Amino acid sequence: MAVGAPSVTDHDDEDTDRSDGPPRTATAVKAATLGLASLPLGLLAMASYLGRHVRPSADEWCFLPLVRDHGIAGIVGQFYATDNGRLTNGLLVGLYAKFPVAGHRWYAVVSGVLMLALLWALTAQLLRRAGQWAPRGTALLAASMITAVFLFATPNTYKTFYWPAASVSHTLAPVLAAAAALPLLRVRGGRGRIAALATVLLAGVFMGLLSEEASVVALVVLGGAVVLARWIFTERARRHAVTWSLTGMAGVAVGTVLLVTSPGSRNRRERYDAETASMLAPDSLLTSLKLFVRIMETVLTTWQYAGAVAAGVLLGLLARRRPDAGPAVLLPCRPLRLLSFGALAFLASGYLCTVITYPAFGTRVLTTERTWNDYLLLYVLLLVAAGAFLGRAVRLSRRPRPVTYAVAATSAAVCAVTVLGLAVPLHHLGDDMAARAQRWDRQDQYLRDRAASGAESAPYTPNSVSRMLEPFGRDGKNQWPARCVADYYHLDKVTYGKQPP
Repeated sequence: MAVGAPSVTDHDDEDTDRSDGPPRTATAVKAATLGLASLPLGLLAMASYLGRHVRPSADEWCFLPLVRDHGIAGIVGQFYATDNGRLTNGLLVGLYAKFPVAGHRWYAVVSGVLMLALLWALTAQLLRRAGQWAPRGTALLAASMITAVFLFATPNTYKTFYWPAASVSHTLAPVLAAAAALPLLRVRGGRGRIAALATVLLAGVFMGLLSEEASVVALVVLGGAVVLARWIFTERARRHAVTWSLTGMAGVAVGTVLLVTSPGSRNRRERYDAETASMLAPDSLLTSLKLFVRIMETVLTTWQYAGAVAAGVLLGLLARRRPDAGPAVLLPCRPLRLLSFGALAFLASGYLCTVITYPAFGTRVLTTERTWNDYLLLYVLLLVAAGAFLGRAVRLSRRPRPVTYAVAATSAAVCAVTVLGLAVPLHHLGDDMAARAQRWDRQDQYLRDRAASGAESAPYTPNSVSRMLEPFGRDGKNQWPARCVADYYHLDKVTYGKQPP
């Protein structure tokens, strides 16, 4: 996607390249950029194709019969009145559960394309509002690497990307929250400002009723933007950016109040003994801090995140200041301040997310990796920004052209190695998913046949992948969600055992 002017030349003294040595032609740059972007795009296509092996499990055994019998309104009401209070979460769950197995098989494709498109648009608009232009394909390269690293560098890709119930709450949610900035970045004139404010207000309410953790991240980022507006935004854009941020915070607050005062949220707190007082107790805060430090140890030692930095370096090397940037610029180029703000927002929101999830999960927060995603998107975006500033510094350092080429080649190699490093475990996961799908389909047909023959009960064999919960886990000790499986197949009950061959 091209952003701004149609050439690769620089337009001011700050962003002027050295002219010694033959410059790379615009066509060659575009071809190389698009060629490199094809690697993460190919990985995303592969991951989406593997989504055909996804089958219901865990909570979805309970969602499917509810939506079948009472429609999407039924599950929205169940979420609000009984389960957790998340109205918009129930809506998104109902949209895919309305098409039982097909909804699960297509979820990866639909959500993957949606997240890539939103991050692509966000990257392109951030470049434009920062007064930068980049060759065609650069924004796509950055967005595809962001998407790939965010989805597949996690310790449990299945729960991050393929499990719809977790994805809508913790993977899709932060992307939707980030996308709420698109009207702000595209704003032109008074009507555009009003539209941007209305959008972020509605998005805030939507987010508050979708995911508590994503709401916490949004509040931290928006609150920091208000407090540090003088150091983040240009003077011309500062007033509107602050108003927009405050409006977004108000929307999140309204949605959160609606959620926490719902009967479902009260039930959930009672079920997990997670009252606010215990959440804020000194012992809980200290334990949450220790757990967050251990989570950071895992995140900071995951080498595949280097691909996000490398993509950012390429972005910084290729981007140039637009000749028409002038007063329209929203984001000034203050690398240290912007990165410091991003780092503080990431650490603060990550710790707060751990605090609010600790009462429900306890020390299992360390193995409930899906709850990390709400703040890990911010981490990936921060890494890309750091890489972009580094690439820009190299380009403006007036070093010999071969040095710049070497940095670009190294960054491209890191991107390629990262994609390969993500593809190998994804391929193994695909094999596991395919094997489970075959077993699941055979058992599905057996249980349907038993129900059609008038049987009241049937044996069920646990069939798990990537630590997903199944009825009769732990050698039959864990019954949940056996009752929901029986409802799904119109049986009175299912029992722990194996079907006849």
